[in-house]
Parts: sequence; C-alpha cells; structure tokens
Amino acid sequence: MTARPAGRGEPGAPLTVHKLDAQGREVWRYPGRTLEIAPDRIVLEAEFGRPPMEVASLRMEPGDRFVETFYMDRWYNVFAVYQGRGPRLRGWYCNIARPARVEAGDVYAEDLALDLIVLPDGTSHVLDRDEFDVLSLSDHDREQALQGLADLTRRVQRGEEPFRFPG
Repeated sequence: MTARPAGRGEPGAPLTVHKLDAQGREVWRYPGRTLEIAPDRIVLEAEFGRPPMEVASLRMEPGDRFVETFYMDRWYNVFAVYQGRGPRLRGWYCNIARPARVEAGDVYAEDLALDLIVLPDGTSHVLDRDEFDVLSLSDHDREQALQGLADLTRRVQRGEEPFRFPG
C-alpha cells in the first residue's frame, strides 16, 4: 500500500487545482475528484467545462472528462482527455510545468508554456515554443523545462506510461 502524504486529502475528496502562468498568476481553476495520492504524484478527475476547443488536432467538448496527473518531482503534468463519460480516449495533453505543490487541499501547477499534445495514433505536437522563448525564466528553470520536454518526448517515442493507449 502506498503511503499517503499528511495533509494532502484522501482519494474521493475534491481538491481545487490552480493553474498558474510562469509568473505565478492564476489563469484557470477547477475542482477535481481525487483518484490517487502518492508521495510523488496526485491524480484528479474533472469535467471539461469550457467552450469547445481544438488544440493541435485534440478536440475537447464541454462534458468531456479528463484525468490529470500532477507530479511533485517532475517538470510536467499530464492529463488524458476522454469523450464524455465513456472510455474513448481523445488524447493526452501535457504541460511543461514546475513540479506541482499541494497546500491546504489545493494543487498548484505553474505552466511554463511548452505543451505537448499526444494523439491516440501516436502523433505528437509541441506547442508554444515562441511564447516559451520570450519568458523571463532563470537559466535553471529554462533548463529544467527543456529537460522535462525531452523526457516526455522520449516516453512518447518508446510508448511508455503514461502514454500507453488502450486498444
């Protein structure tokens, strides 16, 4: 059995996710149901509540379900997007982000603008390179973010979890 970090809630309990930009300003917030809590990660499930959108061939509709994994030890977080309440996986959307932190029942993820879209056919697209290039980041943050992207890309190419699609 995996030990649960103190003060980080229990599976089933809702947590609020605060999506922040690279300067720490909130850009999106949503409540999510906790699926798993482990020393290095927290997994939440939520409903996509924004207007329909398509990003690099990954279409998201209101009512779609996403399962997001926040890592406390990696420079990215990943969410799988499912069509409605069913099992059909639309794809993965990955944010290059500073390691998540959990404070008083809230999860904070600082997005550094590099995003990786992975579709069920294995194709992937890196987004926001121009935006990332103009961010005022420390050399350390820039290097860690690029290493996170390289790690994700290697995992996609090898078909490793969390990118193993059912089928």
